Amino acid sequence: MASLAAASSSARDAFVDLDVPAFAWAALLALIVAMLSVDLYLHRGHSEPTPRRALVESLVWVAFGLGFVFVVWAAFGGQASGEYLAGYLVEKSLSVDNVFVWAVIFSTFAIPLRYQHRVLFWGIFGALVLRAIFIFAGVALINRFWWLLVVFGVFLVYTGVKVLRHREDEGTHGHDRAVKLLERFMPVSRTLDGHHFFTRIDGKRAATPLLATLVVVEFTDVVFAVDSVPAVLAVSHEPFLVFASNAFAILGLRAAYFLLAGWRERLHYLGHGLGLILVFVGVKMSISHWYHFPTAVSLGVIVVLLTGAVVASRVRERRMAFAAQDVGGPGAEAAGTVAPSEAPGPRP
Repeated sequence: MASLAAASSSARDAFVDLDVPAFAWAALLALIVAMLSVDLYLHRGHSEPTPRRALVESLVWVAFGLGFVFVVWAAFGGQASGEYLAGYLVEKSLSVDNVFVWAVIFSTFAIPLRYQHRVLFWGIFGALVLRAIFIFAGVALINRFWWLLVVFGVFLVYTGVKVLRHREDEGTHGHDRAVKLLERFMPVSRTLDGHHFFTRIDGKRAATPLLATLVVVEFTDVVFAVDSVPAVLAVSHEPFLVFASNAFAILGLRAAYFLLAGWRERLHYLGHGLGLILVFVGVKMSISHWYHFPTAVSLGVIVVLLTGAVVASRVRERRMAFAAQDVGGPGAEAAGTVAPSEAPGPRP
């Protein structure tokens, strides 16, 4: 009994516990605001982003996210930087799902490509606020009720298994509910009014499809946060590290969307990889009160699962292309992509 209690205490102590000064929080928030401001300024003209620009911006955001590892290492040490990196990789991996769901949402509401960045900017701003609330609430609950680790862990395993079994319409069921919720507060126009979120119908203030789309984006982020925040809490219990990893992973999603939105069919096994990651972190979280997986092991498993899913997807794509060529079919269609602006869809 004594040995079990000692193991529990050791597992709890294995996570880094930081005394983060107020100026560090202020500096992190100032950096996030500055990055958002620069991004908003660069996209002020509502022009359609090119694939080249999306690639450059994606690389810049990833560089910021990975570069922050060295900031954490210099300020708090190697263990803290390892937990931040693990959290960043978990959140970045799981956030890929957001990209594909956004493509479906914009297609459903027929939002032109040149206005999509505006929706995503404010959607990600709201996501940062929501994630901060989820993170601080989750850490406070876990610190007070350790058994919630098991509850969250089992939930993540269940979610991971569900993702493995079915992926096609995950996270896309909330459209009607979100729009109906908005209609309780104001009329919703069926036509766009430029880049504006509001318009007037018969002299009355009304929401445009752009605002309806933003509401759906925020609604789906809440759904995804229920999975991703507990997953990151499985690799770190320090609010500063968890929030920073979430923030830097989320900030790069706009550029990733314009780069990857048409790749859903090409990354066939990515969903399987994300499901396995959820199962792994769920098991890790469930037993973390008694046994702590080394951070290096967690990083290795996440990287291997994600890389394996991408490689397997590429192998499958090439086999389909060769098979299509053998039977004289259009191989390009089997391995092709659909740009976000080309995906057809009815107006709500």
